[in-house]
Amino acid sequence: CEPDLALALRDQFAGVVPGYHTNKRHWNTVYLDADIPTDEIESMIDHSYERVVQGLRRSEREALAER
Repeated sequence: CEPDLALALRDQFAGVVPGYHTNKRHWNTVYLDADIPTDEIESMIDHSYERVVQGLRRSEREALAER
């Protein structure tokens, strides 16, 4: 997660806390049985996927896009 967004999500939702055993600047732990609407969880998943894809090599991104 973008660091500023990670902090904002923690402030907004009780079910979002710093990542467990991960880099707490970039990762959140999300409790699905908490106060987070489904559409917000889906948005978090999309954001996480996009961040991971951005970190891939160009050839890996292109191969992924072909799927």
